[in-house]
Amino acid sequence: MKIKYFYQLLISHLGLLLIAIIIISTLMSHFVKDIAYQNRVDEMSSYGNEILENFKQLSKAEMNFRLRPFEDILSTRQIRFFVFDEKGTVLSQQQEMPPHEALLTKDLWAKLAKGEEIIVKRSDSRRLDQEASLVALPVMEDGKLKGGVVLIAPIQGAEELIAQMNRYLYIIVFVALTITFILSLFLSKFHVNRIKKLREATEKIAHGDYNIHLENKHLDEIGTLGEDFNMMANRLQRSREEIDRLEKRRRQFIADVSHELKTPLTTIRGLVEWLNTADVPTEEKEKCYALITDETKRMLRLVNENMDYEKIRSNQITLQKFHYPLIDTFEVIKEQLSRMAEEKNNQLMVEVHPEQKVYADYDRLIQILVNITKNAIQFTEGGRISLTGKEENGETIIEVEDTGIGIAPEEVKHIWERFYKADISRTNTPYGEYGLGLSIVKQLVDLHDGHIDLKSEKHKGTTFIIRLPLPQEKG
Repeated sequence: MKIKYFYQLLISHLGLLLIAIIIISTLMSHFVKDIAYQNRVDEMSSYGNEILENFKQLSKAEMNFRLRPFEDILSTRQIRFFVFDEKGTVLSQQQEMPPHEALLTKDLWAKLAKGEEIIVKRSDSRRLDQEASLVALPVMEDGKLKGGVVLIAPIQGAEELIAQMNRYLYIIVFVALTITFILSLFLSKFHVNRIKKLREATEKIAHGDYNIHLENKHLDEIGTLGEDFNMMANRLQRSREEIDRLEKRRRQFIADVSHELKTPLTTIRGLVEWLNTADVPTEEKEKCYALITDETKRMLRLVNENMDYEKIRSNQITLQKFHYPLIDTFEVIKEQLSRMAEEKNNQLMVEVHPEQKVYADYDRLIQILVNITKNAIQFTEGGRISLTGKEENGETIIEVEDTGIGIAPEEVKHIWERFYKADISRTNTPYGEYGLGLSIVKQLVDLHDGHIDLKSEKHKGTTFIIRLPLPQEKG
């Protein structure tokens, strides 16, 4: 059976209060009874001791006369008594007293003979006409029983006190339950409304609406849940925006790749058909083969860049790092890219101390610097590209600086993202046209436990700064 949270709260509040009241009232009832019976017993013991003082000083003939004032006083207190001697003979008693045999059993007489006081807070003996409290006090002389006094008082007065207390308790219970019901009703509705707002917001999230903010002014668990919900909604909103942005770039990337593949494939197809259907001079054939080779390399670059990125992202490559002179890498870069730089009237310069070391994977560091340097050559016309290396604070610092067109500030934060191209109009340039190179560079530098950053100013150039840790060489 489904029970709404509102009724669960209401029932739990009232139930807890009712259980607490029952427990407290039960304990209070027993406590008051014990106090009432104890007070009655203490009162009878006090009068009994006074009677015993007279018992010690009076003769049997004087007993009834001297105890008469006690009879008057105790009768007003609803206390009855009788005095007995060492043989159990009653010396003085009130006329309305029950037979002493009904009050003192053989076991009680045995205790009195030993000098023990008998105190019974509540006697339910069937020999008495009603329930009562009983006190029996002995008088001992040379270790033997000389006599004593027995006092009895009905517990009716205590019961009336308890009944009156219970009446007040019932009133208190009714008032407390009424107040608790009103407060529980208010609090239950209050909390259920807050939960209802959370549920409505959750439904919006489920339908794809992440632009939600819950007003939260309460420092409790539901308030904390509301804060967490707002945080979740914000993160989902940012994630959706990021996914939309990446999806847009992915579509652009697919369009670019399709275009880049279509162009060389169309060229190769046309050249192959021409070579197969016509008498082509030898010189023209060589040009055709060279063009087919260039277009094939162009397609391979696209495939290789994608494969490299996926391998790096899925941790499928292992670095073989060791110490070696940084100048070795710079010379390879200069040898591979000098012709490319000359085609755009750029100067490719290298500056590093011959003894400067670097701790890296040789092939992957070349891949990093080739990508960055190609990117610099691509966006520089008639300028300078400089590769410098130095050691600072236990790191090898490599800088690749160009005097090209630079990167706008709003584009810098996206430069490492896959498919991103700072200049979309350059999709047909020979190098770095697919927007994957710098993303691969970032992944490879991270694998080296290094850090890469850039500084750029529009129309003034860009500087890439790579920091690779330089641990101590072994041996």
